[in-house]
Amino acid sequence: MKTDKTIETNYIGPFLTMVFLFLIVGFLTTANGQFQGPLKAAFLSDAGNMKNTLATLITFSWFLAYPVCGSLGSKWIACYGYKGTLIRGLVVMIVGLLLFFLSAYFSAFFVFLIGSFVAGASATILQVVINPYLSACSVKGTQAVQRLAIGGTANSVGTTVAPYFVSGIVFGGLALEDVQVSQLMTPFLMLMFLVLLIIIVLLRLSLPDIEGTHNDAGEKLEKSVWSFRHLKYGVAAIFFYVGCEVCIGMNINLYVTEDQGLDVSTVTLMATLYWGGLLVGRLLGSTINSIHPRVQLTFTTVMASLLVVLAMIINNPWILVAVGLFHSIMWGAIFTLAVAQLGKYTSAASGVFMIGVVGGALLPLIQGVLADWIGDWRWSWSIVLFGELVMFFYAQIGSRIRQTV
Repeated sequence: MKTDKTIETNYIGPFLTMVFLFLIVGFLTTANGQFQGPLKAAFLSDAGNMKNTLATLITFSWFLAYPVCGSLGSKWIACYGYKGTLIRGLVVMIVGLLLFFLSAYFSAFFVFLIGSFVAGASATILQVVINPYLSACSVKGTQAVQRLAIGGTANSVGTTVAPYFVSGIVFGGLALEDVQVSQLMTPFLMLMFLVLLIIIVLLRLSLPDIEGTHNDAGEKLEKSVWSFRHLKYGVAAIFFYVGCEVCIGMNINLYVTEDQGLDVSTVTLMATLYWGGLLVGRLLGSTINSIHPRVQLTFTTVMASLLVVLAMIINNPWILVAVGLFHSIMWGAIFTLAVAQLGKYTSAASGVFMIGVVGGALLPLIQGVLADWIGDWRWSWSIVLFGELVMFFYAQIGSRIRQTV
């Protein structure tokens, strides 16, 4: 009993480390998407009716890394453990930031897209560690969905700050037509230095593995993680969750500048309020320890669906901003339901789970293509409505456990 208490106490430091890294992932993910508008103005003014499609490739490139690199994260955990995988993931992030710097230096849009993919690969690898670690580490007085909500709160702090970092610090509050790509270089050098400092600190920290949450190197699992029905449907649910979250968080800036004619400061405010809604919702979610994740997911998907329908009917982007409050705890609820009772399959399942995050690449891109085809953004939000309904189905039916380890 004494040993168990010691282990439980020792997980508080690693838990806080994971929470901080979740903040970094959220910050960089949103910052990457916020470059869509400025880089569209700087690089794509002559792209004709392909401007929205090409601009959304920035987000597409980032989230494409999730299905490509999710299994790599799981393999690294088996070989190097959680700490070794985190450090390698952060090194990959430095490479991605270096490519961002080079894209600004050479004024090369497609180099930025490659940088988005590499930085997205880093975010994938980090989350393959962070999610199962937060779910499994024992912190007194919390349950798994709460710890994920706390991590999600930190993630939302990063996503809330990121729009102002891009518009205020990187581009100095300039109008889109005055944006200069060369302004990217110094901020990305600073971010590279920050990530290097994080690596140095991590090397000195104790980050114990959690027994029973992953297989060892060379150990073969008896069956495929795809044999677990609730995980398989969970991957589909997270595909639509991330797609819906990113559609609003990233594409709303294109919606309001083109269809609504609003200025950059209003766009920044909308993005900040949307991600701030996720922050508030996750803060509230981190205090809930008695409501089952299935109930949480059901309520939030119903409310989000109603708001999206209303936003399309009256063509009001501010209503879409309010959806962020209900998107806030969906990730934690879906992940908790998807990996329930998986034991040593948990880290492998986390890698598979990352495949679903490609929804953040595909749905915003499809929405951009649809907006170009229709000629405006208003009814393209039906994609988000469909995704909310899929998640409602997962809460009610798909998350039921039919097979255990």
